[in-house]
Amino acid sequence: MTQKVLILGGQGRIGASVAADVLAHCDAQVTITGRQQRAEISAPHQQFCALDLDDRPAVEQAIAAHDLVIHCAGPFSHRDRHVLETCIARGVNYLDVADNPRYVREALALRTAAQENGVTAIVSTGVFPGISNSMVRQGIERLERADEIHLSYVVAGSGGAGVTVMRTTFLELQHPFPAWLQGEWRSVTPYSQRSRIPFPAPYGPCGVYWFNTVEAMTLAESFSVQTVTTKFGSVPDFYNHLTWLMAHAVPKTWLRKPATVEFLAQVSYAMTTVSDRFSGVGIAMRADIEGEHWGQPSRYTATVVHPDTAAIAGIGTGSIAQSILAGRLCCPGVWPVEQAVPTVVFEETLAERGVAIQAELVPSPAPTR
Repeated sequence: MTQKVLILGGQGRIGASVAADVLAHCDAQVTITGRQQRAEISAPHQQFCALDLDDRPAVEQAIAAHDLVIHCAGPFSHRDRHVLETCIARGVNYLDVADNPRYVREALALRTAAQENGVTAIVSTGVFPGISNSMVRQGIERLERADEIHLSYVVAGSGGAGVTVMRTTFLELQHPFPAWLQGEWRSVTPYSQRSRIPFPAPYGPCGVYWFNTVEAMTLAESFSVQTVTTKFGSVPDFYNHLTWLMAHAVPKTWLRKPATVEFLAQVSYAMTTVSDRFSGVGIAMRADIEGEHWGQPSRYTATVVHPDTAAIAGIGTGSIAQSILAGRLCCPGVWPVEQAVPTVVFEETLAERGVAIQAELVPSPAPTR
């Protein structure tokens, strides 16, 4: 029998990319949802269902009619656990693209309930978090011991994503956040401590800044490392300077107003619709892991580049959905990606989609005196 997949928020840029990947790689009937239909559905095996997430009985009914739910209706800073709790109660597997640490922490607390009901639930799939988490696991498995994880991301323009991602960016600038540094949690100011990181072509060296990410939280708990650094930047570079001003030069009371966040998100999105024509909407990610290999200090470096950020986010989620639907991935509980997805599954599903992770393991340079 054809399996049924429900994609909440399936008309957004990320949700639509997830739907496209699932339809391309899975024998499944896909239902996408939204408050109202925006465009005609032309793909076979795909249908639209009008659904308001605030209508809880309707949400519960929709979930019960499907085999897998993929939650793409952000921003997750405004979401509760109702969708996940319903999936667990109804025995329906669950994925999401959550990018909010508070939401993820609350979701992970449902692990025992999901295990008891045999539900596989994996949070924060996509590209970062998502593919980035698996890149780290891939590298740590190459090392005898891992001490430090450094993740760096650069996105061109809008990244092909919608205004929701812009809202999330400004929401994350409002408060300092905890980072795992030298074996303890320390408070870090968002969009601070600029670094210039070399990325593969066509990006080259780019400026990146501290940014609050889900993987910064989960990787520190998944692996016995002393430091997890996550930094993010934009192309063109002037967007970095504008974002820095929002994080450091405007009153926080003003930035915390919902109307301000909405205004900034809409203006930023309008700006990127122009600059995207010149910068593109791609992404580059780099993972550096310091540790030990064959008894010697070593550094593992992995990079990936893709011309469309939203598309590779869809690949990250869709590849996990494919593995669950095929019965290849069964891990009852609620998990971050790096704890649930074996490296062999990660590598094979990405290769099937033509996404290549470039990696090298080299001796670490001797410390300077």
